[in-house]
Amino acid sequence: MAQENAAFSPGAEEPPRRRGRQRYVEKDGRCNVQQGNVRETYRYLTDLFTTLVDLQWRLSLLFFVLAYALTWLFFGAIWWLIAYGRGDLEHLEDTAWTPCVNNLNGFVAAFLFSIETETTIGYGHRVITDQCPEGIVLLLLQAILGSMVNAFMVGCMFVKISQPNKRAATLVFSSHAVVSLRDGRLCLMFRVGDLRSSHIVEASIRAKLIRSRQTLEGEFIPLHQTDLSVGFDTGDDRLFLVSPLVISHEIDAASPFWEASRRALERDDFEIVVILEGMVEATGMTCQARSSYLVDEVLWGHRFTSVLTLEDGFYEVDYASFHETFEVPTPSCSARELAEAAARLDAHLYWSIASRLDEKVEEEGSGEGSGGGAGADKEQNGCLPPPENESKV
Repeated sequence: MAQENAAFSPGAEEPPRRRGRQRYVEKDGRCNVQQGNVRETYRYLTDLFTTLVDLQWRLSLLFFVLAYALTWLFFGAIWWLIAYGRGDLEHLEDTAWTPCVNNLNGFVAAFLFSIETETTIGYGHRVITDQCPEGIVLLLLQAILGSMVNAFMVGCMFVKISQPNKRAATLVFSSHAVVSLRDGRLCLMFRVGDLRSSHIVEASIRAKLIRSRQTLEGEFIPLHQTDLSVGFDTGDDRLFLVSPLVISHEIDAASPFWEASRRALERDDFEIVVILEGMVEATGMTCQARSSYLVDEVLWGHRFTSVLTLEDGFYEVDYASFHETFEVPTPSCSARELAEAAARLDAHLYWSIASRLDEKVEEEGSGEGSGGGAGADKEQNGCLPPPENESKV
């Protein structure tokens, strides 16, 4: 602690400042990764449905309008060509002539007839006759293809509208992560909450440490991902997210922060990505919310302020204090050093108790020859004799 305080004294040299780290995942969950130099672009067309769903809204609406408009224009042009090839446009005033489509007198009329056929609005006074076999075939073809276009485009719009991305906006993460003691062990903690009354079903939480590393062979991995255990073995990663919960990662021997002290953590360069998954109760669709914490957003020696209070017949959550923390006494050493100190203390207590037991046996043996009055009283009370230094005092 003396070295720690000296390092941060006014006269001491300030630690070097790190260059701002580029986030891998933004606080709102957006991933800062762009796909460049993709040469096999045909793969996007093999999954056209997903490609259209992933487009931005303005592009999706543009494709939605173009899909219908181009289909109507295409079949309208074919209806006009049939009328033109049969000579229907030259016998408009001939009452004895039986056209393919009644009252089709130009391209605009053919376009309107195409719209009426595909959308089944109702023909009005434009109707196909039974003297036009090619028109009947075209009518069947347009009805089938029009149904396919309707199913495809309406399906795309429905999936895009019902995507649970906006549901993830009501899942909140604390602005900071904290490191403090829990049951005598250092833990890295952050808080999650759900702003809606409808819950996330089968919610689970994961955490990833994003940090560059170099292998023994000299290979440099710029964004290496390491799992941070948040209770996978014990089932604590499966959440009943009715009220805000504090998620804890115990810094043990399997943790990548096992040897990280407060100073070492402040000088490190990493990013912690947290991922919350579950099903939306209202729709049954899977939802995923993400956030991240940089080194500057990890507060050592802090704990989260309680946000849950018991009112008259219900629990109330105060989200105004959701991101608030307060300082608590926390050692600045690493979890490994803390565990070693605790082990040395346990060993000292063990040998101290053993030596006291030996002294007790010796005193009882020497007291048997002289009546053993004092030894008998100690045995009845179940107390151990005080250590030698305490008896002198």
